Amino acid sequence: MTKKRRPTLQDVADQVGVTKMTVSRYLKDENQVSALTRAKIAHAVEVLGYIPNRAPEILAQSKSHAIGVLVPSLTNQVFSEVIRGIEKVTEQFGYQTMFAHYGYQPEVEEARIASLLSYNIDGLLLSESLHSARTVRMIETSGIPVIEMMDSASPCIQQCIGWDNRLAAQEMTEVMIAKGHQHIVYLGARMDERTRQKMHGYEVAMNLAGLKPASITTDRASSFSLGAELLHQSLAKYPEVDSVFCTNDDLAAGVIFECQRQGIKVPEQMGIAGFHGHDVGQSMTPKLASVITPREQVGRLAATQLVERLTGQPYEQTAIDLRYRIDVGESLRAQS
Repeated sequence: MTKKRRPTLQDVADQVGVTKMTVSRYLKDENQVSALTRAKIAHAVEVLGYIPNRAPEILAQSKSHAIGVLVPSLTNQVFSEVIRGIEKVTEQFGYQTMFAHYGYQPEVEEARIASLLSYNIDGLLLSESLHSARTVRMIETSGIPVIEMMDSASPCIQQCIGWDNRLAAQEMTEVMIAKGHQHIVYLGARMDERTRQKMHGYEVAMNLAGLKPASITTDRASSFSLGAELLHQSLAKYPEVDSVFCTNDDLAAGVIFECQRQGIKVPEQMGIAGFHGHDVGQSMTPKLASVITPREQVGRLAATQLVERLTGQPYEQTAIDLRYRIDVGESLRAQS
């Protein structure tokens, strides 16, 4: 398929019978031209299917008015809520968002960032705190502001916004232990940096209580069906298991569904806790115990901070902790 010639600014001007400068003024601010000329140019733009070419402006000003956003998945509900928060701010201030996903692979993230930087983006919003050395060098060389989201405790390149994943997991595990659960198995998927932080928090709580940590992990993507599969593995490997703490609510919901299928009573025979507070867990019966995290708020605040920095405002906080909330739901035992 041959790429068609795009209508130019001159084509629009010729159609209307005005100069290119007049069309350019209209495109920057339509109020700069008369109402009659405005109507004629608008009609010509629509008829010709004119697409503005911003390359000269970007080259001249070294600005694109675009923000790069890196997420590990575009289908995961966690990140869709972060994106919603980001776009509520970027749309308000007239910034375009350029999204890329990298499937939890640092080398892919590196390639995606290199690509975004080649388009002269003005800033970056990242959803990881662990990057390749080349990624860090590229960001430092670019000189643009960057904010890392979803984690407020790890070292960051410039600024980070989120919560302490390790502490949240430790606190949820302590709640489970206080409710009488002794044989808690941690179920992890993807095994990205945040999952490892949560697993570490779980292990800290278990060790402090004099209990033996146990885990079932996989590099596969989380899902309801994977939750059911990991429950089967837990029952086979740890027959004494009386509860599971899942790295996210997708796995936890799958565990509950499988328990119901097998006739395992929740929470009497199996306690279940998740992470993030997804709608599915909060609306099911029994209601899922979960760590409630402010994903949309993170996206909104990260975008706000980035836009403010792009307008020359200095940032006062390197790490912004938006906290989390433990919801005990109905999937854990009554207080022991």
